[in-house]
Amino acid sequence: MKLLSFTANGRPSYGVLANGGVVDLGRRFAPEGAATLREFIASGRLSDAARLAYSAQADHHLDEISFAPVISDPGKIICVGLNYRDHVEETGRTVTEKPALFARFPCSQVGHLQPLVKPKVSDDFDYEGELAVIIGAAGRHIPPARALQHAAGYACYNEGSIRDWQRHTSQFLAGKSFAESGSFGPWMVTADEIPDPSKLTLQTRLNGAVVQNTATDLLITPVPELIAYISTIFPLAPGDVIVTGTPGGVGAKRTPPLWMRPGDTVEVEISGIGILRNNVVAEAA
Repeated sequence: MKLLSFTANGRPSYGVLANGGVVDLGRRFAPEGAATLREFIASGRLSDAARLAYSAQADHHLDEISFAPVISDPGKIICVGLNYRDHVEETGRTVTEKPALFARFPCSQVGHLQPLVKPKVSDDFDYEGELAVIIGAAGRHIPPARALQHAAGYACYNEGSIRDWQRHTSQFLAGKSFAESGSFGPWMVTADEIPDPSKLTLQTRLNGAVVQNTATDLLITPVPELIAYISTIFPLAPGDVIVTGTPGGVGAKRTPPLWMRPGDTVEVEISGIGILRNNVVAEAA
């Protein structure tokens, strides 16, 4: 089942992909207190979405909606750095015993087909294709053996990075949270369709050329261990997002560097999920 957040006729909502379009779950469940996809996941009513996907007529064609980030109002976006060995090697760093974590904020991400914004203060705008995990069940001190039971689903993520700002200090935050610099979508595929997130392939393309290509079983810290580790620091809640890390091939480590420019198109494709596609625009003067 594919769940997404969107805007239609000026109204933000969420829904399930079905019958050639989108069944509008927000219209049906917002009056019951689930105004966003995050709140709907927290309500534990994914079975209702599956029922409607099977029985209801689509309310919107895909060309009638504007895609929003899959979770439009996440409580947390936790990103993992240096989680593929080829990326660690190209950066000249060493593998750390524990995962390197940092945060993004909701204003830093856009949805599928929405423009990524290259900030006017930098030309060093880099792509990072990644697998995102959406938490479905709350938990603290979650053991790795039960961690995947806390995943609601998975999505594509482009963790756009402003490299020169990332290098201002030893902390990554500045380069990772520019407004509308990353993307999240086009939808999440529920965990029942992806029982093992280590069996996926991920590819990033810039203007049609493959720039990153990996299998998710190459993650240094795999998804169950990430969930376990992060849930030890703080409770995980439905709708929290874990962005699991990017493989080698980033633009900053190419000769010459390969940056995203206004007019470019970047795609992140993950098997079993779909293609997240965005054009790049310049920040307004």
